[in-house]
Amino acid sequence: MSNRAVAVGVGLARVLAHCGGSPAAAVDHLAGAIASAPEDPEPYVVLAELWKDKRSELAEVVRNGDSLRTVLARSYISFLEDDMDDAALAIGSVTGARPDIAWAEAPWFSDERFLGGVSADAMAEAAMRTMDYGHGLDTDSMRERFRPWFDAIDAVAARRPLPEALAKMAILLRACGLIDASFALCDRADSVERLMLTEVVRAGTWRQLGDREQTAAAFERALALEPANWSLYLDLADVRAEQGDFTAAVLLIEQGLKHEPTELTLRAAGAAYRARLTGSPAELSELIELAPNLPNDSYRDVLIDHACAGPALPAGLVAAARRIQNS
Repeated sequence: MSNRAVAVGVGLARVLAHCGGSPAAAVDHLAGAIASAPEDPEPYVVLAELWKDKRSELAEVVRNGDSLRTVLARSYISFLEDDMDDAALAIGSVTGARPDIAWAEAPWFSDERFLGGVSADAMAEAAMRTMDYGHGLDTDSMRERFRPWFDAIDAVAARRPLPEALAKMAILLRACGLIDASFALCDRADSVERLMLTEVVRAGTWRQLGDREQTAAAFERALALEPANWSLYLDLADVRAEQGDFTAAVLLIEQGLKHEPTELTLRAAGAAYRARLTGSPAELSELIELAPNLPNDSYRDVLIDHACAGPALPAGLVAAARRIQNS
């Protein structure tokens, strides 16, 4: 073994598993060894031996544990048990928590048995989990660590191109800065069936590139596919507001409210965009009333910025709106 930490971890695990009688501690040391060198096969060999010899005890450990190391062990044990979907989901969760470690360099992750057995839906969900904690993935070092994920996505997409799953996997490619590959996966999804989600993913990619017109066009195509989806009217209204077209933004919000008249975010956006367009104190007052209950503070602040730029609004109302931003 080239990695001393792997050797130490494997050695301790063997002692604890067979002499110390503590499978949980053995799993912890093996997971630590894997973290030191995910590509090294030795810890997986020992974990497989432990699973064979102490299956019931180890099952209890991985079933009830939720620490990163326990979930990591579960990913390989699920592979051993031919539960490829759970293996993918578990390693996706681990990757999301610590993407600075190349977990997918594990030999089993590129094994034909895994790539041929994991479902497209599970791979898509696993890919989404890698982004759960919002870590920045658009760097050369991250792309290198995620290369096995890209290869797995290619393999699964070629084997069973389910359009919704492809669209979700395209989000990971975008997050890693692989813009052309993300668009290509969306195109592949469209070749099977056009879905609203695929257009929303495209819109997010165009937004990341700073192209508002293409972003709007993608949301318009999404609306054509699901014209009763209120959130799409909101998304498109937000883009039009970014473009300075508050007349269009207000009209879109009104269309969305026809489908979901009590939706808080729609109502707040409508008040903000009408205040910006008309300078109505009543609209700004409505936004001030609704804003504290919005679930997303950053979006709340954007709406307040738009509203407070309305013409000839009373200074006192503007100050009250700004206090919400600072609260």
